[in-house]
Amino acid sequence: MERLTRARAGLLLALFIVIIGLFAVRLYDLQIVESDGKGDNVKTFTTITRVKAARGEILDCHGNKLVTNRASYDLVFNHFVLLSSDNPNQSLRTLAALCREQGIDYVDHFPMTTKAPFDYTLNDYNSTWQGYFQKFLAERAKLDTDVSAALLMSQLRSFYKIPADWSDEDARAVIGLRYELALRQELTNLSNYVFLEDASTEELSAILELNIPGLRTEASTVREYATNCAAHILGYVGAMTEEQWQEYKKLDGYEMDAQVGQTGLEQAFEEYLHGVDGYRVDVTTVDGTILEQYYRKDPVTGEEMRPVSGKNVELTIDLALQKTAEESLDRVFKGLKNQEEGAVGQDAEGGAAVAIDIKTGKILVCASYPTYDLSTFFENYEQILEADYGPLNNRPLQMTYAPGSIYKPAMVVAAIDSEHIKPTTQIMDHGIYTEYYDQGFAPKCLSYTLSGGTYTHGAICASEALMYSCNYFFYDLGDHMGLSTMDSTVKGFGLGEYTGVELPEKKGYRANPESKKILHTGEDAYWYQADQIMSAIGQSDNQFTPMQMCVYMSTLLNQGVRYRATFLNRVVSSDYRDTIVQNAPEVMSVMEVSDTALQTCKEGMRAAVTHPMGTAHVVFGGYPREVGAKTGTAEHGSGGSDNGSFACFAPYDDPQIAIIIFGEKCGGGSLVGSVARDILNVWYTTVNAGDINSNENGVS
Repeated sequence: MERLTRARAGLLLALFIVIIGLFAVRLYDLQIVESDGKGDNVKTFTTITRVKAARGEILDCHGNKLVTNRASYDLVFNHFVLLSSDNPNQSLRTLAALCREQGIDYVDHFPMTTKAPFDYTLNDYNSTWQGYFQKFLAERAKLDTDVSAALLMSQLRSFYKIPADWSDEDARAVIGLRYELALRQELTNLSNYVFLEDASTEELSAILELNIPGLRTEASTVREYATNCAAHILGYVGAMTEEQWQEYKKLDGYEMDAQVGQTGLEQAFEEYLHGVDGYRVDVTTVDGTILEQYYRKDPVTGEEMRPVSGKNVELTIDLALQKTAEESLDRVFKGLKNQEEGAVGQDAEGGAAVAIDIKTGKILVCASYPTYDLSTFFENYEQILEADYGPLNNRPLQMTYAPGSIYKPAMVVAAIDSEHIKPTTQIMDHGIYTEYYDQGFAPKCLSYTLSGGTYTHGAICASEALMYSCNYFFYDLGDHMGLSTMDSTVKGFGLGEYTGVELPEKKGYRANPESKKILHTGEDAYWYQADQIMSAIGQSDNQFTPMQMCVYMSTLLNQGVRYRATFLNRVVSSDYRDTIVQNAPEVMSVMEVSDTALQTCKEGMRAAVTHPMGTAHVVFGGYPREVGAKTGTAEHGSGGSDNGSFACFAPYDDPQIAIIIFGEKCGGGSLVGSVARDILNVWYTTVNAGDINSNENGVS
């Protein structure tokens, strides 16, 4: 009997515990789950806040900061605190009204127009955001995913208990904000809602005065430019496109709303620059008081998920040289344009300057004119887009031109190393090349044309032909030297080939039958001997970027060793203590250039500087350092003044730097050569080569 009594008592006790448990579960469901966090007995909430990581800095080769970060503040919602307040809709209405009044653009992903008649804007968002919207309709609002925009707005007004006397604009604004908050309530894995990024002091002051429940500031960073130079290569960051998100979501450390490099080196070195955001756990009371904060732990490694700043990228660009090049291009082109109407070069348009370390392929200068200021790029975008001469054009990498006479040293190498001529071989300049006169082709030497037919260079050798830039000499080479020899030589120098640079570039064309078929149609695509002859002076269908021209000159002076052109010097840790990547020179191709051919080219380019009749004498005559140079003039077929090119190198005995200057409609290479001289002036003062002005005959 006693055992039976004990059994009954135990059964009753177990039943009592089960009943109490069921009541507890139901009570939790009513007070916590179904209340959306509201209820008198709810004391604390736990939310996840994403802590943004700083992006790595971009520096020049001397450690000068080019792109860095500025401290900023975001306004972030704790959705539980807001929704636990007395009247969240009115708080959001007040907030939205203030933003409209002051023109403050805040984050709103609700795919609906902001004013009636309402319409969907789903196409403005990527597939992930579209998926969030479909999930919101199905799970939170319990609505048909095919509902019309107007009906959806009506039903959401009812769902969120929006007063009937509120305007459509107010209702849309509040619904958009409620939508953002709803996504954070178990519908997605998104962290807290960032309402406003990089808020100004005025915006912070005005908004925080409203005392909106759950709205607080979070420290962050935004990109800042420490220089107004190198706009065409540095690039900018922006929100990911749909296509970018499909790629970046496969990688660790990327959120859907992350800022990523969109152009330039910001995009090229994204893998190094991008930081990894941290995730902080916030335990708060209903009124927003923070009780506890700590970082989540990675489920795999167990480590705290603190923000990890991006790595810093050190470029090969020399800021002092880059700045000099851009300022000099601006001065020279403005000077050309300010000439009297009709003067040669008065119609000049744009230009480029490129300088490369001959021994490594490192790019020291990559300047494009006209340019713009990246720090105000988005504010001034329409003006930049409509400005004359295309400031957005990246001329060193994305524009191709006939090189003109700076191409002639390549022809000297081809002729000497194929044993077509010797350095001492002389060709008589008759002024007019008459081999094909009966076929209507009789090109003239420029000196003959300018003298009115009274002057020719007479019998000259290769180095003299370079000094004078005698077209007749090279007409003869082009006519009698094999096309395959010419083409293979300039290919070995990297012309018409990708340079390997980290930014998008045009490949260009070498003048040959294959290129002509691509560039022309019908009878114009037929290859004539005249094409081969004109190609020898850098005309015909030769089309190269200024970057390729500089690689060519570097390869020539490096005796046929062609290095990959690069902007990357090294990558260091965010605290600058450790080197992560040290970029090493990379040989892309090797072509044998004989000592004889190289010396002939160097002597000709040196004579172009020192001889009074040399084409580069007007630029470097009396210069206190021994340099070599070559001018170029190229017709372009679009009317106006000719294009101009200028190539130089220094020092003469041990070439270390090669420079190319190109000018659209500048009238000739000598007219833009002073840009190269300005670059060399600064280069000589920064490479421990002594004081450029120490020579009493020096130039400033």
